[in-house]
Amino acid sequence: MPVQTSRALIGVIHLPALPGSPRHHLPLEEIVDRCVSEAAILEATGFDAAIIENLGDVPFSADRLPPASLACMAVIADRIRGAVKLSLGINALRNDAMAALGIAAACGASFIRVNVLTGVVAADQGLITGRADEILRYRKLLGTQTAILADVFVKHAVTLHAEDVARAAYDTVYRGLADGVILTGPSTGSPADLDDVRRVRAAVGDRPVLVGSGVTAQTVASVLDVAGGVIVGTALKPGGDLSRPVDRDLAAAFVRAAKG
Repeated sequence: MPVQTSRALIGVIHLPALPGSPRHHLPLEEIVDRCVSEAAILEATGFDAAIIENLGDVPFSADRLPPASLACMAVIADRIRGAVKLSLGINALRNDAMAALGIAAACGASFIRVNVLTGVVAADQGLITGRADEILRYRKLLGTQTAILADVFVKHAVTLHAEDVARAAYDTVYRGLADGVILTGPSTGSPADLDDVRRVRAAVGDRPVLVGSGVTAQTVASVLDVAGGVIVGTALKPGGDLSRPVDRDLAAAFVRAAKG
């Protein structure tokens, strides 16, 4: 695990629409400056890591990041790495783990998030199939130590290959070789089922189990009693508006609640 394995706090930096995507309107340098500023806020308020994801690039392709988005994410990640000492993660939406690994290798990011590492889900992009074999072999080829954090029963999708979350997590870790797993609610900003988190921890007790959606300053302490860490984005944005930058006061309040 690239950050502390107990009570890790990972803040999400949602990238505005990048060049080439339908909603793109900001100059790349403005996007870079905004992302670096958000990373600095996360570092100053006490987060352990940040993760960037190209949320503004909707609609997403299922498994192939457009070349312009890949290049822009690499530039942004490199600038963040040069500005802060936080561990950095990459999530190339919807599910391009190969691109995420390449970006991580280029800029020295510590981990990637993979929405579908094993099995099959039905999502708004269609059927998405896990490619753990290619991803793990590509990481070996790159010669990196980049950790792979994989979602189980990923949000905004229906899992088709398994009915039991604990069994799916077991296969993701011991057959797909994930370094840690992430549990979420059904959609962005919705809380995960803590009973599911407990069951997954029992199934994969030697790996970090993180909660990746719906955690707030009011709930983070209770979530961290069960999970090994949290990935938080919505709760750091004024009004929960994902298009807005991370807010310093909300980030500081979240960390105080988590560590208090």
